[in-house]
Amino acid sequence: MAPLRTIVVAAVFCVAACSGDKTPQLTAKDAAPPAPADAGASAPPAQTSVLFRNVRIFNGVDPTLQAATDVLVRGNRIATIGKSDVNFAEPGMTIIDGGGRTLMPGLIDMHWHTLAVRPSIAVALQASTGYLNLMAGAEASDTLQRGFTTVRDVGGASFGLKRAIDEGWQAGPRIYPSGAIISVTGGHGDFRSPEELPRTLGSADSRMETMGDTAIADTPDEVRTRVREQLMRGASQIKFTAGGGVSSPHSPLDVVTFTPEEVRAAVQGANNWGTYVTAHAYTPAAIKQAVEAGVQCIEHGNLMDEETAQLLANRGVWLSIQPLPEELLRAFPPDSEEYAKGREVLTGTDRAYQLAKKYHLKTAFGTDVLFSAALARRQGELLASLTKWYTPAEALIMATSTNAQLLGLSGKRNPYPGRLGVVEAGAFADLLLVEGDPLSDIRIITRPQENFRVIVKNGRIYKNTIK
Repeated sequence: MAPLRTIVVAAVFCVAACSGDKTPQLTAKDAAPPAPADAGASAPPAQTSVLFRNVRIFNGVDPTLQAATDVLVRGNRIATIGKSDVNFAEPGMTIIDGGGRTLMPGLIDMHWHTLAVRPSIAVALQASTGYLNLMAGAEASDTLQRGFTTVRDVGGASFGLKRAIDEGWQAGPRIYPSGAIISVTGGHGDFRSPEELPRTLGSADSRMETMGDTAIADTPDEVRTRVREQLMRGASQIKFTAGGGVSSPHSPLDVVTFTPEEVRAAVQGANNWGTYVTAHAYTPAAIKQAVEAGVQCIEHGNLMDEETAQLLANRGVWLSIQPLPEELLRAFPPDSEEYAKGREVLTGTDRAYQLAKKYHLKTAFGTDVLFSAALARRQGELLASLTKWYTPAEALIMATSTNAQLLGLSGKRNPYPGRLGVVEAGAFADLLLVEGDPLSDIRIITRPQENFRVIVKNGRIYKNTIK
């Protein structure tokens, strides 16, 4: 029997090594990462429990701070909220005196491209997968240090980095991965040169496709295949491009890309797995076709009109919109078509937010930072810029509990089943201890290095500057 057992064990490890990131996992006992001699921020020791004393709570739902109290974390959940009778540290407990500071949920960014934040366009299109993943890992660590404990990746091969974070090898936020952006030939997400045409239906020959960042599909059957591929890899939702985009070189903004039959194929494929489709769309025509085919979330929507906003409201469709800054345009030469498209999108942002408020749309916050490490460092500033349209409390509620509601659409494909974006008993312990009151001065979150005194994700302390 010994030789047979050896063959079986070897086969299991061969499968795990050869089939990508969504592989059969070893048990925590067998596969838990060793504690490094100098763990630093990448692998902090797990906490048995954390007790926050004397903190005022912004719970992610109510627009006011609660009176000072205590919050006890056990494992990766919030155990109790209320005055604690713990008078001394239990074995493995960390006690943090909040000193009347604000305890709030970790922030959530609903439009993040994990592997495309730091590299320039040229690097993103040419560098090796290993190099891009190392850059993304560094960015993930910094994202967490900015107080963003969860991101929804809406296009890119983030499965490997997500696994490394979940297993404790790499510091970073929770990642809700979409996998490859599904696009048509010539659509937003098709970065091939004309010399790479024609392609063979069903194949994935271009660099961006083989890396898993985009997936080209030109028939309903091909759409179903591409959707199923992402779900097989572990996608929590599906992202496809319903219309033209800014960064893609062959994708005019006015174009409606997929046919209604193709959109319905994507929706059916996602729904069959108990999750949803979110669609990149700027124009009324692209939004309308996507919504009528059953898409449950629209990304961007900057160029929508009154009729489009009313349609979203009537159907209960989410709008995941971003307060896009001028700096995004710096990724493109001023005389380029991409720059011109970006300018058109930016001019529509204010009206889109006004319509979202007028029609009481279910609105999510994200940043959509691409190709700019400098802009990524201003993630909190982008959130704070929502005060052009919302109160600080409304903006922070959007970036916590409201965003968490949208994450819940992934149903059983949710990689982190449980409550996020709130400070409530039983919720995940993703927490920020903040210097000051961000509900009265949201600019506090724009300086995370000095104002986020403690950062906890999944019950682990990743930063603690309280002495």
